[in-house]
Amino acid sequence: SSRSVLCPVCDSQVELPPGGVGSLTPDYLALSGGGGAGATAATGTGCDLCTDGAAAGRCRTCGVRLCLFCCQAHRRQKKTASHAVMELENTKDCSQAGKPLFCPSHPTEELRLFCEQCDQPVCRDCVVDGHRQHSYDFTGNVIHRHGDALRELLKNTQQHMGTLEDVLGQIDDMGSAIRSRAEAVATEISLFAGGYVKAIEEHRDRLLKQLEDLKVQKENLLHLQKAQLQQLLLDMRTGVEFTERLLTSGSDLEILITKRVVASRLAKLNSIAYNTQPSIDDGIQFSPQERAGQCCGYEVFGAVLNKVVDPARCTLHGKDLQSARQNQLTGFTLLCNDTTGEQMRRGGDAVQVTITHKDKRDCAVKPTVCDNGDGTYHISYSPEEPGLYAVCVYVKGQHVQSSPFTLMVKNKFREHRGVFHCCTFCSSGGQKAARCACGGTMPGGYQGCGHGHKGHPGCPHWSCCGQVKESSECLSGPPSDTSQRSLLRTVAL
Repeated sequence: SSRSVLCPVCDSQVELPPGGVGSLTPDYLALSGGGGAGATAATGTGCDLCTDGAAAGRCRTCGVRLCLFCCQAHRRQKKTASHAVMELENTKDCSQAGKPLFCPSHPTEELRLFCEQCDQPVCRDCVVDGHRQHSYDFTGNVIHRHGDALRELLKNTQQHMGTLEDVLGQIDDMGSAIRSRAEAVATEISLFAGGYVKAIEEHRDRLLKQLEDLKVQKENLLHLQKAQLQQLLLDMRTGVEFTERLLTSGSDLEILITKRVVASRLAKLNSIAYNTQPSIDDGIQFSPQERAGQCCGYEVFGAVLNKVVDPARCTLHGKDLQSARQNQLTGFTLLCNDTTGEQMRRGGDAVQVTITHKDKRDCAVKPTVCDNGDGTYHISYSPEEPGLYAVCVYVKGQHVQSSPFTLMVKNKFREHRGVFHCCTFCSSGGQKAARCACGGTMPGGYQGCGHGHKGHPGCPHWSCCGQVKESSECLSGPPSDTSQRSLLRTVAL
């Protein structure tokens, strides 16, 4: 299995050669002291012997860099007098004039050749051993071509670096813009939420005030009714006590003398009308879904409702309330009112409708109740069987006005099969065999009707049944073979 290592600098994954880590390509630039900003700053182009002066030459035998003083000393010493010292013309030559690089496979041989096929520097022994059939040349001859290719790649990479720096700058600018925009939107949200909370609190206070006013109003009405009834009860109790004392303790003459006054008083008390139920109810509700309009520029919901639906005051409306057609969709409207007879103006009440055939117990129509949300409900249905039906409409389990009532379902509406014409002679183009259901005929063998002739109704009519109203139901029964053949020509025309 292949093994790989992760570079700690560029974070790239490198496959290990069969020889392991030791077979990786060495970084000779780093090993020679020119492999980075730190190494360049530390070593620079100084002398390798005294480390004080700047390098002015290089010993081709030792491979060390020498300052001007050490060059002179290198030539004077016996051991190094025969060495060839090369002068360095500029810093570039100084950086390129490093120590000779030796072959990893043959440590005594310097890397002077470059194998084109293997794309790596080799020594003379490498050429003899494994690169004999390969194309190779001296490093000085191929460095320009490979250096130019490397410089071209470097140029392209530098262009990408410029583009990446621009993109990173744009990303930083966009990040700043996002933060600024987020802060602005956060301010808007805070202002909106603050205003909304203020509107809701104001709406809450307004609802509570409405509730308090409604409670006081209902309590005042109850107190008024209570005071009136208490006064009436006191008057009746006084009249009753006086009458009972008169009847038990008074003489016959005393009773007869005061009878007229006492009877008049009791009759007047008995004639006073009073309500046997509380004049108002506890119908106070809160509807959170109710639209309550605008408050501080915000739409708010929730309303205090004091209306309670009264089934006895709910009414039914519709022209097809008590009649319908077989297999034809029809319906009526339920109007819900409160205890005072005013429309509820809101929906949500429990409405139930049953439509049952009077003769066929197992035949019932399933109606659809649509809440219009304004106190009205549309009930639609489509009966499948003709006959009499009993319709019951309930609100909160109680019958509404006119409920239950009888519904008459007629047979399916019959369409006209003929033509609406002035006469058979005109509609058939003068054909003698064409007939009309009005029963009119013409002299000369014409079996259909004609203007001014016997049996003509004197106005346009239907040829199939004789009806004179164009928008009407056909009165003819199911067509027989003979009648169908006799009317076929006129109907087709």
